[in-house]
Amino acid sequence: MLYIEDHVTTLLPSDQRAPKIVVLIPCYNEEITIASVVQDFRAALPETPIYVYDNNSTDQTVARAQAAGAIVRTESLQGKGYVIRRMFSDIDADFYILVDGDATYEAAAAPAMLRLAMENGLDMVNGARVTDRVDAYRRGHVLGNRVLTGLVTSVFGRRLSDMLTGYRVFSRRFVKSFPALSSGFETETEFTVHALEQAMPIGELPTRYVERPPGSTSKLKTYSDGFRILGMIINLVKQERPLMFFSIISGLTLLCGIGLGVPVVLDFFRTGLVPRLPTAVLATGLVTLSAFSMGCGLILDSVALGRREAKRLAYLALPAPLRLESALPASSAPSAAGH
Repeated sequence: MLYIEDHVTTLLPSDQRAPKIVVLIPCYNEEITIASVVQDFRAALPETPIYVYDNNSTDQTVARAQAAGAIVRTESLQGKGYVIRRMFSDIDADFYILVDGDATYEAAAAPAMLRLAMENGLDMVNGARVTDRVDAYRRGHVLGNRVLTGLVTSVFGRRLSDMLTGYRVFSRRFVKSFPALSSGFETETEFTVHALEQAMPIGELPTRYVERPPGSTSKLKTYSDGFRILGMIINLVKQERPLMFFSIISGLTLLCGIGLGVPVVLDFFRTGLVPRLPTAVLATGLVTLSAFSMGCGLILDSVALGRREAKRLAYLALPAPLRLESALPASSAPSAAGH
């Protein structure tokens, strides 16, 4: 197997330093799986620092991660989003591998994901989950992922197939320009929208996904976390695409106002009277609200443009990802998607 360190050393000029690569694992009560995750990534990426950030675990997660050779740190604010924010603030590297500590992702895919990022100068590589095991990826989760991914990609661009994967490679430019505003599992949605909104060079590779081992339980609550992610998507559309968001509201209220108001107007033309005054007032209010919504959308669209420009400038202020010219034949090198 060609390890990424060997690949980098071969391709780099003699006067260029090797990129610094780290593995980041957010963790909460994963005593059953964390040691195997650390060991698997140690085997796939020898000499690469592995950081486990513990999020108030009450079991033996910390002890087992340390025994496996990981560098263990803690984050007291509960929630994956808080852990991501802390990791991205604390660690300085050229490339970051982010993976969950539940032993469901394929550590052996990390070198290929890194190679794809380095050879194509990508800011993010998605590890798209592929599995034939029902217990690993339940139908409800598959459907929810497809629906939520479809919503995001229809608004921000169809460049990824798995928005909610917990396995990714990031460049330093991505990490240090990522605002990290969420507190929980909706942080994966933030990753995707940040990359798509900034039109970053990104890629995706299929990676094997397996079920948790016996005794290990998922922290993801299907319905409550699903609604939180949906709420995050709606909020991001409002923040990043306010004209679209308020135009929809404006259109719906205008249709309701017209639907209620047309019969009142027809009665007035026939009789000269307004027998349904409350309906007329409601229709007038809805049409007025429609106009206000459109005005809000136009104003906030200008504000959003200024925010996008500021985020783009912050992104461009950071150095581009280290790019390596591949020594492999073109036919054997992995291809990037959506960059």
